[in-house]
Amino acid sequence: MPTDMPKAYEPQQVEGRIYEYWMQSGVFNAEVEPDKPPFCIVIPPPNVTGILHMGHALDNAIQDLLTRWKRMSGHAALWLPGTDHAGIATQNVAEKELAKEGLTRHDLGREAFVERVWALKERHHSHIVEQLRRLGGSMDWRRERFTLDDQCARAVREAFVTLYERGLIHRGAYMINWCPRCETGLSDLEVEHEEHQGSLWHIHYPQADGSRGVTVATTRPETMLGDTAVAVHPEDERYADLIGKTVLLPLMNREIPIVADEHVEREFGTGAVKVTPAHDPNDLEIAQRHSLPSVVVIAPDGKMTAEAGAYAGMDRYDCRKQVVADLEELGLLESIQDYTHSVGHCQRCHTVVEPLVSEQWFLKMAPLAEKGLAAVRSGDVRFVPERWTKVYTDWLENIRDWPISRQLWWGHPIPVWTCEACGREICTREDPTVCPGCGSAELRPDPDVLDTWFSSGLWPFSTLGWPEQTPELGFFYPTSVLVTAYDIIFFWVARMIMMAMELRDEKPFSEVFIHGLVRDDKGRKISKSLGNNIDPIDLIERYGADALRFALVQLITHGQDLSYSEDRMVGARNFCNKLWNAARFVLMNQEDGTEEAPDGELSLPERWILSRQAAVLAETDRCLQRYDLAQAADALYAYTWDEFCDWFVELSKADLYGEDAARAAQMRARLRGLLSGILRALHPFMPFITEEIWQLGGLGEGSIAVASYPTAEAADRDDEAEMQMAMVMEITNQIRSWRAQLGLPPQQKISVHMVADAQAEAVLREVEHGMRALARLESVTYGATVGGLAAVGGVTDPDQSRSVTAPTCPSNEKALTAIVQGVTVILPLAGAIEDPQAQLDRLSKRLADLEKDKQRAEGKLGNERFVQNAKPEIVQQERARLAETEAQIAHLNEQKALFEGLL
Repeated sequence: MPTDMPKAYEPQQVEGRIYEYWMQSGVFNAEVEPDKPPFCIVIPPPNVTGILHMGHALDNAIQDLLTRWKRMSGHAALWLPGTDHAGIATQNVAEKELAKEGLTRHDLGREAFVERVWALKERHHSHIVEQLRRLGGSMDWRRERFTLDDQCARAVREAFVTLYERGLIHRGAYMINWCPRCETGLSDLEVEHEEHQGSLWHIHYPQADGSRGVTVATTRPETMLGDTAVAVHPEDERYADLIGKTVLLPLMNREIPIVADEHVEREFGTGAVKVTPAHDPNDLEIAQRHSLPSVVVIAPDGKMTAEAGAYAGMDRYDCRKQVVADLEELGLLESIQDYTHSVGHCQRCHTVVEPLVSEQWFLKMAPLAEKGLAAVRSGDVRFVPERWTKVYTDWLENIRDWPISRQLWWGHPIPVWTCEACGREICTREDPTVCPGCGSAELRPDPDVLDTWFSSGLWPFSTLGWPEQTPELGFFYPTSVLVTAYDIIFFWVARMIMMAMELRDEKPFSEVFIHGLVRDDKGRKISKSLGNNIDPIDLIERYGADALRFALVQLITHGQDLSYSEDRMVGARNFCNKLWNAARFVLMNQEDGTEEAPDGELSLPERWILSRQAAVLAETDRCLQRYDLAQAADALYAYTWDEFCDWFVELSKADLYGEDAARAAQMRARLRGLLSGILRALHPFMPFITEEIWQLGGLGEGSIAVASYPTAEAADRDDEAEMQMAMVMEITNQIRSWRAQLGLPPQQKISVHMVADAQAEAVLREVEHGMRALARLESVTYGATVGGLAAVGGVTDPDQSRSVTAPTCPSNEKALTAIVQGVTVILPLAGAIEDPQAQLDRLSKRLADLEKDKQRAEGKLGNERFVQNAKPEIVQQERARLAETEAQIAHLNEQKALFEGLL
């Protein structure tokens, strides 16, 4: 046995060593084993330049839990790791590094810039891998993939060409979201809309002859330079006489028509709107209906074009200021009012996006969405919780075509070439050398790359070897479950399902387990800007990976956001310490660890603990099958801490330290077997500490990671033992409650008397040694009377058919009495309280201090200025402090009344 087992568990001394042991022993390696059921999870690939955040910690803790559970349950379990090249985000990081050197990507050129980004990727990749290892991730690192590696590149090429050949990919000029900072198009999902406190400018557009004119309202006055019309509602009587006439566009001095269009909202602004087809999607639709021209005045870099006249070359926001000033000088700015509206920002760099007409590659989504909807509606793919199904289906039912091209240098190149000689468009699986139409070798490759989510959409099958039909693809695909937060259902989950159904005619996974986002204890999103950012690695350094994982899993509520607090980490760390101490007790009481499995008669505590362990293992299995992970964690926590550690370990000492050698050997083996089951059940939740104890105790062959997951033995269930022990525990807790009520120090022992029928008394006598230790009892007596106390009343003993009287105290004696499941428990106070007056003096002093604290808190909370001006959290803390003080006062007053009765 491990005589040198440390007194305290120190995760920093254990985790690195244990992970290296796992790697060297190959326990995470997954092979194609036809005699085993497959289980496969593909990791939601983190951005290669990112760092681990709390969402990653939660997501990976869940995936690792499920993978370890299935591996221990006899599955060929593969957790496939990888990272995402994250086109826009990674290019932004590289360009920021260049900017520090006073360079741009254009200074380097495309080839040199891409080489630099690859070097950046390699530096960051090792950091990501190390973070996942620190969490204890049981991935098969031999199979790691990267969305830009050769295998994924081949899959992307195959997917694009196949979709192109099926007529689902096309190129065209459409209005899209454009980021001037990243200088690329964005999909709708890559635009984050935020409420913005802006202005609504009312600008007068006069008629050429100097008559009435119209006033329009706009939030973007710089775009007026590209106006080609003013639109009003056809039923708006205010402008009926102006429809078909023209007005003079201020600052540009060109005449533009007034058109009638039902799109116009009469209630907005003045009811007349400027029409800028090149810079607003709604205006573009109006222009198409009325055959209006488009004038581009904002360039892709966010600066004004030559079409903006005197404002050419200005930044769009500088132009806005100048336009407003010029309009005011001309007397055409009628008013400015505060206005709150939603403004779209680039998800990656947070720059305000511009709607621009741009030639892009698009993927037709309606046919793919139809297949994606069918996969979920048929039950082939199931969302957990089920309510996220509606979120998924609602989006697919209203989906728009996806602009898949990006004007970046980092990413998968679009496999299309244009023949300079004949203009032919060539899309092939291999790079062409000559035009198949005219034979020319002058082929121009498309300069764009694919949206990152295009390659990510192929992840479940590209990582397993597709388009080749590899053994891994045949065995592990479809994958088993996808674990992710709800915020990328549209970005990623939906696209994976659609791509799989289109390209493989097969679902990518059977289930999607959706969890919430991690927020702080005030419900706020965790972010650097709010100052509440939490680095999981810092928490691992302080508390250990097991504590972090267990705390996060305990927080999971199906699909709802999680509120993190430091208290959770402290509680999980304390649980690790509790498990360590219990294991240390068990292992230090082993002789050589070779005792045979116990086969003697079972004591009541043994029958009870075996029944309870069977019950909790059955409950754990039910919870894991339903993805009720927090409930599974809670069940194992409660059983391990409350029942095994706090009760059975203490009750076992009577046998361990008794004179019966056979009983001692049986109890040692029993404790060892129970500990083995607990460690194996907890391993998916807390892998490091369970492996360390497993190895120190020599509890099995090899790693616990490949030991069998414990299952409930129906034969171990014993309702009678559980009822009998429930009585014992309730009586013990009653005595403990009395001790707390009386304020007795732990070292002071007390005596109690119990009146019970023969069956209950036999139960109590069997476990008396343990009860005396747990309740700090000097002695326990049984019978119908106690000392000189009078006996009145009675209960019937069904076994002996005799009257058993229940004692009570005469008027000159004091005792605490309780009836617990038919057993009368009596604590004579005279022997328990040696100096009632001293206790009263102590309580009176403490009560006086608490009353002062109470008055101080009431004074603060009664001060209206404090309540109104102090931070809400400070006021709440004061209220909580007052409630706690009042509870302590009430408790001490109860004790005081008891002591006063003894004088």
